[in-house]
Amino acid sequence: MAGGKIRSSEITPESVYLNRRNFIRAGLIAGSTAATALTYRFFNPPPEGDVATTALENVRPAEPLPSDEKLNTLEEIANYNNFYEFSTDKREVARKAKHLVTRPWTIEVGGLVQNPRTFDIDELLRIDQEERIYRLRCVEAWSMVIPWIGFPLKKLLDQVEPLGSAKYVAFQTFYDPKRMQSSFSAGIDFPYVEGLRLDEAMHPLAILATGLYGKQMPNQNGAPIRLVVPWKYGFKSIKSIAKITLTDSEPPTTWNLAADDEYGFYSNVNPDVGHPRWSQATERRIGEPGRRKTLLFNGYGDQVAEMYSGMDLKKYF
Repeated sequence: MAGGKIRSSEITPESVYLNRRNFIRAGLIAGSTAATALTYRFFNPPPEGDVATTALENVRPAEPLPSDEKLNTLEEIANYNNFYEFSTDKREVARKAKHLVTRPWTIEVGGLVQNPRTFDIDELLRIDQEERIYRLRCVEAWSMVIPWIGFPLKKLLDQVEPLGSAKYVAFQTFYDPKRMQSSFSAGIDFPYVEGLRLDEAMHPLAILATGLYGKQMPNQNGAPIRLVVPWKYGFKSIKSIAKITLTDSEPPTTWNLAADDEYGFYSNVNPDVGHPRWSQATERRIGEPGRRKTLLFNGYGDQVAEMYSGMDLKKYF
């Protein structure tokens, strides 16, 4: 029912996600043993973990899904996750994240804005009264198609009225050292931080997601609210957001701080820019044998390429 309301039970089969906040950092998946294990996991998904089962009503498609895009299973998305605050083992995240408390939850939004505010999560859910399904692709060494439920980040930013001096949007995730692993164990600094240029953040494809596959967001996938930027590599899509700050200078980002020669600020999907330790010209689509060509801007070039007109995308990677 294009444009009409559909019940969550009528949505395309529940699918795979696999966020990819990056399985990087030297040694974590280097070597043939890790590569073999990764291949095994693709074709032998682990047992189902805890998944939010609350169905969301009044969900409607926000954009058509290309006919050649196939969704995978909810079990795959809920049991193979990048969420370093809980574990660097993607198969362990679901188990370790189940105790994350997502109510009450607030997000502080401030910096270079006219109207700084602290939003309650339920208030954020009312910004867009009709949840939307966004069927999007995400890419790293693997890729997947995910029907996210959420609303454009622009709707939140409009509430706080950015000042003319604001050029960037910085994000910070929730971090509880009592329930989450240490920075030393994870190999990256916490709390996790990310950033976008303001025009990127205001683009309608940049969304704050609160659910997926017609259901509330599972803890391991970034509950209760996370960023989704589909034309960038998945580690840009920060989970469990606690703070948003508008600034006049480029904010620090976690993976750029960890390895600035491997992860740039922009992190746009660009098959012509290889990672120092592997090619990014091809990707593995979950559920498919072999590999496929990686698409510039993850296939969203028609919508987003204009924002980078005149930029050297190999320099600003």
